[in-house]
Amino acid sequence: MMKRRNLLAASTLLAMPALGQGAWPNRPVRVIVGFPPGGSLDVMTRLACEVMTQRLGQSFVVETRSGASGNIGAEALARATPDGYTIGTVSMHNVVINPMLFTRLPFDPAQDFQWISAMWDLPNVAVVPAQHVPARNLAEFLAWARARPQGISYGSSGVGTTIHLSGAYLLNRGGIQGTHVAFRGAAQTIPAMLSGDLQLAVDNLASYTPVIAEGRIRALAVTMPERWPTLPEVPTMAEAGLDNFNVSPWHIWAAPAGTPRAVVDRLSQEIRTAFADPALQQRAIGIGTRLTGSTPEAVAERLARETPRWAEMVRISGATPE
Repeated sequence: MMKRRNLLAASTLLAMPALGQGAWPNRPVRVIVGFPPGGSLDVMTRLACEVMTQRLGQSFVVETRSGASGNIGAEALARATPDGYTIGTVSMHNVVINPMLFTRLPFDPAQDFQWISAMWDLPNVAVVPAQHVPARNLAEFLAWARARPQGISYGSSGVGTTIHLSGAYLLNRGGIQGTHVAFRGAAQTIPAMLSGDLQLAVDNLASYTPVIAEGRIRALAVTMPERWPTLPEVPTMAEAGLDNFNVSPWHIWAAPAGTPRAVVDRLSQEIRTAFADPALQQRAIGIGTRLTGSTPEAVAERLARETPRWAEMVRISGATPE
């Protein structure tokens, strides 16, 4: 007996000629998001869905399936019918890092998804509390931190997150002793920094923009290849003295494996065309992200290229599989 997945894939192949002639989409498209409402992934997915609804004339409807570090949403996407009417936004964390942190996943990152396009990069920024850390740049911070016999404390949104791994990587590269403190998110990390309980975070820029502007939090460097447009005075890690430190998280448009290639190609092209709009790019930058539409093949190449780096960062962090 053929497996259910193979039967579904066969049925969708039969539908490909009609889909290739432009019949898709002829009804609303469900878009699964694996993280809670209000977060960066949710906000940007809804923005993208607005654009796709306008471009394709059918509603792209967000469905939140959060929990288990995004694994619940990824599983729901992997198990969905691959007919072009369920797609999702997947964090690279789900398909690159989580396989290193979970002894068993409810999906196979290499087999259960069809990549559509890259979505966006979220810049991380190394930040310190201005009142409690005298350093005004990364070199001064590293010297200050190395001189502390008890080391420093750095915060993140949880063990194994890109924020945790980025902080641990910075300590390792800078020769600093430190203690990781896990919170639920930046809403808890920021008060701990302002009170002096934490001396460092390498966190998503979007969460820190207001307190950086107020001067209560000082930005030392961004983890992107180039400076961030809204913080032109903040150097990149390479400019600050740590090369090869481009470790920002990013997200992917994906579909269940077996989704007709005609649908995938059309979605990929529509996304790339929409994301090339300067007005939309500026809107995204204002939210704290950079749009990065791409081909499915480019997604696969980037995942393969970055996996060894994140594996090394997991090792350095000491995070172990659950």
